[in-house]
Order: sequence, then C-alpha cells, then structure tokens
Amino acid sequence: MRVRIILGAVLAFILANPGAQAADPDSGEALYRAYCVQCHGRDGQGSGLNAAHLKVQPRNHTDRAEMSARTDAELFKAIKFGGQAVNKSNLMPNWGGNLSDSEIHDLVAFLRQLCCQGESTGVGQ
Repeated sequence: MRVRIILGAVLAFILANPGAQAADPDSGEALYRAYCVQCHGRDGQGSGLNAAHLKVQPRNHTDRAEMSARTDAELFKAIKFGGQAVNKSNLMPNWGGNLSDSEIHDLVAFLRQLCCQGESTGVGQ
C-alpha cells in the first residue's frame, strides 16, 4: 500500500511538472533560432545583429566554463524572468510571457548541447 502511494505521488509530480520530463534540445534549437539569435548570434557566441548596439554584450553560450558554472535552474530563471532575476543585465528580456515552461526547458537543453554536448548541471539546483 505504501509503495502505491509513493509511486502515485511521483507520477503526479512528473505529470504536474513538464520540466521534470525529458526536454527536447531540437525543439530548443528552433526556439533559439526564433528568439535568441538576434542578440546571441546564430552560433551562440554573443555576436548577434543587436549585440553591437547593446551596452552589455550578450552571453557567449559556447563558453563552456561560463555556461558550466550555471545550473539548469539558473538558466531557466534567466530565460523566464530576465537577466535581472539572476543578477545579470536587465537587457536580457523575460520570455515567460512568450514561452511555456516546457519550451524554456527545451531551450536550456539546447544551451547545454551548444556549450557542453548535453551535460546537465542539475535541473532542480
């Protein structure tokens, strides 16, 4: 009986939290191309069309050391709530009004692929 309750609780958690499910980096790449390349560039190196006009240069998403220092939760928070939410530039907009949590998790998965060949640094950290 106790095992059924625990399994039921785990299943309910997974269904209620799409981010707990496997994120899709391919979908994240499509979203990156639509929302992020203007500032971060097609290659993710922070050299997009808007970069030259910004006081603070966009993050280089191919910088393995910098990106590895950020948890998945921090990246999620920066995308959803904007740069200020993680003590970064206020020029990084919040995308929470445009993207679902599941789409943001897909973007984080793509960022990990872009910088670190899919390594994760802890979704819930």
